[in-house]
This record gives sequence, structure tokens and C-alpha cells, in this order.
Amino acid sequence: MQRKAKAHWAGSVKEGKGELTTQSEILNKTNYSFRTRFVGDEKGTNPEELLAAAHAGCFTMAVSYALTEKGITPTSLDTEAIVSMDATGITGVHLSITGIVPGIGSEEFGSIAKGAEQNCLISKILKIPVTSEAVLVDE
Repeated sequence: MQRKAKAHWAGSVKEGKGELTTQSEILNKTNYSFRTRFVGDEKGTNPEELLAAAHAGCFTMAVSYALTEKGITPTSLDTEAIVSMDATGITGVHLSITGIVPGIGSEEFGSIAKGAEQNCLISKILKIPVTSEAVLVDE
């Protein structure tokens, strides 16, 4: 299996603009630029935001997979991924998952989340610290 995305850029780094298109075309000539990446006053995306989205999606599916393997079906799982940066680059990712999961306790849910934190495919390729927290919510 392969997944593809394309980037197009025209102009200097600060004044130029780019477009991102994914194989599925869910992103189709989506704007990205210096302003969308570092200023935030223009509509568009940036690589760090896309990394956060990919990591949140991968981690959430990994938690769902682990629950399914235990015969447990979650009602809902919601994850926020926060990508932290400093002048040297990306320094870490923190994943925060909230779940409505009948038939499981908070400790087991947390343990499953910790396993997913280490084992989702995006976590495995990152060479930065990845942390997580899990909150179980009653229906």
C-alpha cells in the first residue's frame, strides 16, 4: 500500500505560496504559506498541523483497534494532538484522548492509550518525545 500527497510552491519562502493535494483529494490545492505556518492570519494549513492531524487519527484508530481486540466497542473517542516547537524544530507531541467506552475502567483505558501512544505508526516514526493522557467519560 502507498499513499501520496503533492506539494507545489511558487515564490520566496516569506512571500511565496503553496498548495497541497492528497491522493484522496480531501486536500485539493489547499493553501499553505509562511503566513499559515508561522503567523496564522491567513486561511490554510501547515506541515505541523498536518502532522498533528495524522498523529491524532493514527493514535485514535490504534486505541479503537486495541479495544476491539478486547471485544470492547467504544461509543466515541476524541483525540487532540498538540505539536510543540521551538527554534530548533518540533520538540514533541502530546495526545489527549477522551472516550466513552462502556465496560472498561479508567485504569485499563489509560493503559490501552499508553500502548497506542507507543505503537501507532506515526508515533513509531517520530524521533521526538510523544506523551499522552486518557480520560474516560460516562455515557
